[in-house]
Amino acid sequence: MSAAFEAAPYLGMTAACRALDLSRATAYRHLSPRPPVEPAARPTPARALSEPERAAVLEVLHSERFVDQAPAEVYAALLDEGRYLASERTMYRILSAADEVRERRAQARHPSYAKPELLATGPNMCWSWDITKLRGPAKWTYFYLYVLLDIFSRYVPGWLIATRESAALAQRLIAETIEKEGRAPDTLHADRGSPMKAKPVVQLLADLGVTRSHSRPHVSDDNPYSEAQFRTLKYRPAFPDRFGSLEDARSFCRRFFGWYNEEHHHSGIAYLAPAIVHRGQADLILAGRAQVLAAAQAGHPERFVRGVPQPARLPEAVWINKPQSEVEDR
Repeated sequence: MSAAFEAAPYLGMTAACRALDLSRATAYRHLSPRPPVEPAARPTPARALSEPERAAVLEVLHSERFVDQAPAEVYAALLDEGRYLASERTMYRILSAADEVRERRAQARHPSYAKPELLATGPNMCWSWDITKLRGPAKWTYFYLYVLLDIFSRYVPGWLIATRESAALAQRLIAETIEKEGRAPDTLHADRGSPMKAKPVVQLLADLGVTRSHSRPHVSDDNPYSEAQFRTLKYRPAFPDRFGSLEDARSFCRRFFGWYNEEHHHSGIAYLAPAIVHRGQADLILAGRAQVLAAAQAGHPERFVRGVPQPARLPEAVWINKPQSEVEDR
């Protein structure tokens, strides 16, 4: 804008604005700005209801007789009695001004659920658990697989299969698994299914001093490690479409969890077996891998143009819903 004013005495304002691709009217408005104009008060229409009349309409709508009825019903009832206070639309406007256009009946409101943010820097700090269905021998027949999972090591310390979802079974599984492990996790995370929130489970965790954590409703990403573990289970080549019996399902899961804990090279933990990480043996295995790579590089340095390759590293921390501040700091 200032360049246009500087060039105007030599080129003329029109030519200066054209050269700078600037609107001439805008330039003149900038040169002589108009004082701000206060918006004029909107006059009240002559046909509008007076304040006493509006108060009378609101009083009728608040009356015991009409408090639970919609303005359309109130309007019709008053006409049947030979009374006219205001149109149906005016009644709505009066209610809206009083912030009363809403569902009048008392209804349950969904509470605001906080996003869980859980951190594990070692085994047994945070377990997650969930229940999934396995198809039984007949249509509409299901078995229920309960699985406890350490989110840091991905190790499954306990599981069971039953014919139903049960808080008592969940309590038994958690108690027996903690006894077998010799310690309780600091936090136990689950979704909001009935067994997860049942009193027996809540009481057990309170007695053990374990912090309870729950996913938000209908947010599967809040329990990602259990969901991923179920995917690994159901995408195994040997996983059947249906199990012939409860014992058949248990037999399959015994083989699967033995393989998963002891043999499965998990991509999330540097392709180590979960049992290795859970038992604190990861550093030894990774050191052995580093020695093999160093020997390979020493034997054929021409094949390793970037120096000695390094094995995948074990994550230092595992999160459920890492805070945004932590993500930005990386």
